[in-house]
Amino acid sequence: MEVPDSWVIHLHSDITSLLIHVGPAGVPSVVHWGPDLGPMAADLVVAVPKQVERMYVGNVPDTPMDPGILPASWTGWPGQPGISGHRGDGTAWSPRLQTTKVHYEGKVLAHGCHDLGPGGLHFDLIDDHAGLRAEIDVWLELGGSIRMQTKLTNIKESPYYLTGLTMALPVPLSADEILDFTGRWGKERVPQRRAVTAGTHMREHRRGRPGFDATTVLLCGAKGFTFRHGQVYGLHVASGGNSRAFVERVPGGMQFLGGGSLLQPGEVILGANQTHLSPMLHYTHGQGLDAAAHPFHRYVRGLEAAPGPQRPVALNVWEAVGFDHSLDKLIALADLAAQLGVERYIVDDGWFLGRRDDTAGLGDWIVDPTVWPEGLGPIVDHVRSLGMQFGLWFEPEMVSPNSELARAHPEWILAAGQNWPITWRNQQVLNLTIAQAKELVWQRMDHLVRRYHIDYIKWDHNRDTIDAGAQALGGRSVAGSQVAAALEIMDRLRADHPGLEIESCSSGGARIDLEMACHAQRFWVSDCIDPLERQSLQRWTMQLMPPEVLGTHIASERNQSTSRRHDLSFRAITALWGHMGIEWDLTEATDQELAELAGWVAWYKNNRQQLLTGDMVRDVVGDGSMWLHGVVSSDATVGFYCLASVGFAVNEIQDRLRFPGLDPQARYHVQAVNLGTGPAGLIAPPWLAEGATSTGAFLAEVGLAVPYFHPEQAMLFEARKQ
Repeated sequence: MEVPDSWVIHLHSDITSLLIHVGPAGVPSVVHWGPDLGPMAADLVVAVPKQVERMYVGNVPDTPMDPGILPASWTGWPGQPGISGHRGDGTAWSPRLQTTKVHYEGKVLAHGCHDLGPGGLHFDLIDDHAGLRAEIDVWLELGGSIRMQTKLTNIKESPYYLTGLTMALPVPLSADEILDFTGRWGKERVPQRRAVTAGTHMREHRRGRPGFDATTVLLCGAKGFTFRHGQVYGLHVASGGNSRAFVERVPGGMQFLGGGSLLQPGEVILGANQTHLSPMLHYTHGQGLDAAAHPFHRYVRGLEAAPGPQRPVALNVWEAVGFDHSLDKLIALADLAAQLGVERYIVDDGWFLGRRDDTAGLGDWIVDPTVWPEGLGPIVDHVRSLGMQFGLWFEPEMVSPNSELARAHPEWILAAGQNWPITWRNQQVLNLTIAQAKELVWQRMDHLVRRYHIDYIKWDHNRDTIDAGAQALGGRSVAGSQVAAALEIMDRLRADHPGLEIESCSSGGARIDLEMACHAQRFWVSDCIDPLERQSLQRWTMQLMPPEVLGTHIASERNQSTSRRHDLSFRAITALWGHMGIEWDLTEATDQELAELAGWVAWYKNNRQQLLTGDMVRDVVGDGSMWLHGVVSSDATVGFYCLASVGFAVNEIQDRLRFPGLDPQARYHVQAVNLGTGPAGLIAPPWLAEGATSTGAFLAEVGLAVPYFHPEQAMLFEARKQ
């Protein structure tokens, strides 16, 4: 069984197999990643080195191309190189890194074949001539996802100028269609599709944060793949800041899905024994988009920072009061919130020094005595007396030019030259790589968290970090270090205040990222909480994130972002699929609206354990004017489904309403959940009056007649095992 002078390593779980070969080229190469192959027979393992040999025709290298996980140009690979960089004299730009050792879970693996379970592989590679050492870590998670990260070290005295560090995995040529995302403020994660063609589909993000137009997940699969059909391969680059992701096909018949660091010129200059760590790459696969999303959800749920399903229903006061912090109004909102069953109360922007509008105050994290002469104590004490948690808004990475901090330390503002960057929302970015600046932010936040026993911080980030240079370094880029410093403050606050929760809010949904998920427990999906827009926003954000970490709020009847009006039932049903909250001036709500709202809050609290732990399912109903979104509990005893009308239908009858994800052999009773007035224009099929009972297989494959109702309405269904 031995494979002389090489390694063949098979990691596998019940979901995923990862088969890696280190052959004559000395670089780790992936032979297969995707559906589980099961324990591999000895003859198959021995045959792996022959299987990776490639047929060549025409004018090609004499040695079979083997670019590896960290693609190497010297192998003949004509695509994106794994390492881009050089020394001052222009040398070491094409390093030949060779594997010297392979570890599995800390143990050195001998040459030969290894059939192993989930866990971590560590590859040591070195090129003495180029003076570089690379350490590649690869993990196969129990949940089915694959993670990869590379650390590059300069082992010579002369500096190494690194401009890029990229990893990639092969995908079959049958994966010939790309799905990724774009967007703008208030309309993030808009899906877009295109064919895979020869060349590179490259998505680069240079905003200092993922951005409204973030790729989020770069997916490719057989043309026409859907939520449940077609083998899909996906990649998320977890950086929290700048990054790149690509699908690349070369005429030689190879296709790769990769990504990594996007470094600004001069950002990373490695001195002797200095290192650079790439972003974490997360790979997933599955039959259809739902199956490809589940490994990401399992990964987030397994993190140490994961919040769990008992998410407290929240009220954020921003849309009710804006910058007008009247204590009487805030107390009235708290009283109504408590009556509805709200469990967390959040004071948003406007509480700190000089913050009467968005032109001042950022950086001066001191309670404004002109608005709060007794500090925040009166509102905090009142909120706690009602049994609710208290949360507070910050924007720690930013500074207003019209602030005491900016006047005292103009040199603390990020700038690539002598002049500050253009203002954006009347603010600049505070250079947190300066130790004194970082310490000041932490001290002021820590003081307030301690004094008021704050349970939750809404951490905002309301502008792109362009021209992210350090003035003290002549403007040299510190973009990656800036993100790392912010995450360090988050981690320090949570370590010092056990139980503190942090929400990542970045002008809404501009910073939704698996690196942030290791530090924050909640993400604001978008500043737009129009339920029609949220149907799409939440649907596609959940391609990466599980619902329990996503803020999903019920807005006022007339939406502040779009000016549309919507019935409360549509607003509430849309908000159920995540960490539910309210963002509405409750003092203007009618008694009838408050009573109905209390009913939705109670239903969510009674069912959040199932809603926030199960497997997500999605579908398009009929001609596409209706969407289905659901969650099936982990034991398949119950499924909850939302049927939303998102447009005026072309067809009068919308085919069948199918309920995916249920146990095919079990019998379920399906019924509508009626808490309000119901959808406008409802024409109910006969089964709706008493519900319907059938097998999970029938409900998933055949389904029931679709109720008809007007656009921008929704219905909620429960399928419970009999």
